[in-house]
Amino acid sequence: MNSPPRQSPLHEVHVAAGARMVPFAGWEMPVQYEGIMPEHKAVREFLGVFDISHMGLLAVASSEPEVSTKWLDGLLTNNVASLEVGQGQYTMLLNETGGVIDDLIVYSKGCSEYYLVVNASKTAEDYQWMLDHQPESGIMFADVSGSYAGLAVQGPDTVAAFARLFGDDVTIPERFYMAEISTPHGDVLVCRTGYTGEDGFELFCKASDGPDWWQRCLDAGAKACGLGARDSLRLEKCYPLNGNDLSPERSPLEAGLGFAVDLHKDSFIGRDTLLRQKTKGLHRRLVAIKQTQKSPPPRPGYAVYAGDEQVGTLTSGGMSPSLGVGISLAYLSIDHAKVGTPLHLEIRGKRFAAEVVKKPFL
Repeated sequence: MNSPPRQSPLHEVHVAAGARMVPFAGWEMPVQYEGIMPEHKAVREFLGVFDISHMGLLAVASSEPEVSTKWLDGLLTNNVASLEVGQGQYTMLLNETGGVIDDLIVYSKGCSEYYLVVNASKTAEDYQWMLDHQPESGIMFADVSGSYAGLAVQGPDTVAAFARLFGDDVTIPERFYMAEISTPHGDVLVCRTGYTGEDGFELFCKASDGPDWWQRCLDAGAKACGLGARDSLRLEKCYPLNGNDLSPERSPLEAGLGFAVDLHKDSFIGRDTLLRQKTKGLHRRLVAIKQTQKSPPPRPGYAVYAGDEQVGTLTSGGMSPSLGVGISLAYLSIDHAKVGTPLHLEIRGKRFAAEVVKKPFL
């Protein structure tokens, strides 16, 4: 029997606000409140807040300096040892054949302590994979996800909203840095990151404090936003979605995420495959596809054609609220991955013209 979906610490708040709740990655989460379009527009033009309590939070530490750093550097694609105290880094956890288990952000807390913010659907798998590759001693490693609520505040008004939340005396962290802040309403961890392409920060607090911080964000001017707007926002910026655009069968180089891979490191799981791909060249690449003909919304799973030949399948797709056209992602062979390549997408039994365009869409 399948387990019922987990509920966020903010579940009652979402239901009371009339949010449409849907199952997502083992959780019951809000997909929209007022509607995807106004929520998308709020983040692009002003400020929105998302419940990200479903994201996983893993804590790593070691009693001996550098032990946890070396362990993480042997598991993750980016260079953990290069992080300054308080700095974060986008990176990936790979399998032995170079496929993506998860993409995540690792933050250095200093003194060989780290936080890993991982995808909701991958938290248990990540934890077990890392546990299976953990040294016999010297590492303290825990899944602390259940202790926290998470909020993502995103939009051009971020800096002003941060001042409204914390006062003018508290400085907002720089991009890709974190800060632990003590407030009269409880301690919070603020990370200057996001998944929308806009300025913003992610706030983690004690789970029981989540509803209060949600209300404070609304009072600071943010519009409540759901997963629907989160997906359209990230797609416009070509941010990959794990399980769709990233998978154990695709490498980060094929996904166009070479910036998060440090092949100069001595070793990490999956490095040999990436090094081989780098040396010999890629056979396929994740490309951005834009409709050039009015069409119904493209969706994941739709077929991609070059002439009469099916050359791929969409991994993500939808209507862009900002551009007003269909946009999508797909892995195509190098022969069909060049910007300007004409394509057709099969949507509801009909084919509609499209072309490969430069990333991101917006």
